[in-house]
Order: sequence, then C-alpha cells, then structure tokens
Amino acid sequence: MPDIGLVSVALFLYAATSVSGFTVSTSNANVQVKENEGVDLTCTYSADFAPNPRVEWKFKDLKGSQTYVVFDGKPTGPYSGRVTTYGSNLRFSKVSRKDNGVYDCEVSGNGQFGEVRVKLTVLVPPSPPMCRIPSSVTTGKKVILSCHDGDGSPPPEYKWYKDGTLLPADPNKISGFKNATYKLNTETGILEFPSSTKMDTAEYYCEASNIAGPPQRCKAMRMQVRDLNTGGIVAGVIVAILLVVVLVLGIWYAKKKGYLPQKNESKPKPNVVYQPPSLYGGDDEDGDFKQKSSFVV
Repeated sequence: MPDIGLVSVALFLYAATSVSGFTVSTSNANVQVKENEGVDLTCTYSADFAPNPRVEWKFKDLKGSQTYVVFDGKPTGPYSGRVTTYGSNLRFSKVSRKDNGVYDCEVSGNGQFGEVRVKLTVLVPPSPPMCRIPSSVTTGKKVILSCHDGDGSPPPEYKWYKDGTLLPADPNKISGFKNATYKLNTETGILEFPSSTKMDTAEYYCEASNIAGPPQRCKAMRMQVRDLNTGGIVAGVIVAILLVVVLVLGIWYAKKKGYLPQKNESKPKPNVVYQPPSLYGGDDEDGDFKQKSSFVV
C-alpha cells in the first residue's frame, strides 16, 4: 500500500507545476442589469504582473465599434461622469441600452499581457412592435409579413398568431401544421408565404418578448387572399376596344355629314403688271397717251 504522505506531496507538486502564471479572470463574465441601475464589472489578475500593473478597460458595442472606458488609470470623457474604478474593477452608477456590448479588461506588467472579457446586457422591456400586414393579396403570389421592435434589450423573440392560434416556428414538427407552407424567423420577425393560398386568409398579429418584461403585441389585421379575376380583365379589355371603335365611327360619320369644320381654301391673289409708256416713241409717236398696264386675274 503506497504511503499517503508521498502521494499528497506528488499531487501538490503536480498541481503547482500545472498552474500557468499571469492570469486574468472575472467573477461574472455575463452580467445582466436593468436600465438606469448601477452595476460592477470585476477583473482580477495574478501577482505575476508585479505590484502595480497597467489596467485598461475597452468597450465594443453591438455594431463592432470600440472605444476606451478606462485609459491610463482614468475613465475617458464619455464615461467620466458615471464610471469609477476601484482596484482593477469597473463600476457604473447608471447604465443605458447604449452600454450593451462586451468589455475587455487588459492587464500588462512585468513584460507580460493578459485579458478577460465581460458581456454586459442592459435589460429593457419590449415595446409594441411595428407590424406590416397586407390587407389583400393574390393567390400564388409571395407574401411577407414583418414585425420589429427597436427598444427591447436583449433583442426580443417574435411570435406570430393566426386567428388567435400560435404559429409554430417549425410547422413540420407539429401534426396540425404539416401542410403549412409558411416560413417563420423568430429572430427577425419575418413571416413568409412563398405561394399564398386561400387557406392563408386570416387575422394576423405579432408578439415580441424578452426576459426584461412582459410581451407586447401589435394590432391584429386581416389578410384576404383572392383569386386573380381573369374574367374581369377580359371584360375590361373588350369594353376598351368597343369604346375606341365607337369613337372612330363617330368621327367618320361627323365628317361625312359635315358636322366638323372644313379647312378653308385660299383664293389666289391677282398678279398686277404695270408697263410704263415708252420714252423713245414708237407706236405712240402721235403723243397720245395709252395705258399699257394689264391686270392678270
């Protein structure tokens, strides 16, 4: 039977040699807090970084934009009024939905570097979502119903109801919806009918929900799916053709009966040629004056 003391020493040596130095950690890597309340983000580091290492905090929002929260031991301008530090920890006196994102605690010292990430979720209840539901569509056409809420944090999940019945996200898994052809995205709130049928005629509404508060829904609206009225289209074309024919015949008849004004024929103007008397005699040597002007009509 092995000596218990030797085993304990061996285990201690193994544990001591397996621990890596220069570690940075946090007591809570996923922090959730209601809007307008205060919160602490913790960051601890091992003694390997020397007594006074450099500690900085960086923030990356949900769009990927990054900025310093604490630099050179002090909160930066946008945070100076509501952020303080104690040790290597970060304290918010009040948070807003704009503080949603990830915070990186970076520690450097003794020629080494380490970091830890903390995710902050500011809890904001959803507002009544904005829904777009067409009132009338044609059978066979693609139809999209949309639902969106820009206030809820974390981003809400969306549900759609048809005549008061919840539409499952995956209809193929529910026996009563296996013949359904819709597609539902619970993250974006899009309800799509690739080829609408009369069976899709119903009253629809959407509901947005998250962990921050009670769910909110939009006003229910009815969507009517109708067949394409080919008979009405053909009748409209025939009526239009008949109207054109009647108009042409009316113009022809009016011209024939002289009801429409005729173009006036212009009469030619008379040409007048004047011939002066001869200055050198000739037939008029007797001195009598004779008019030699002629009028041509």
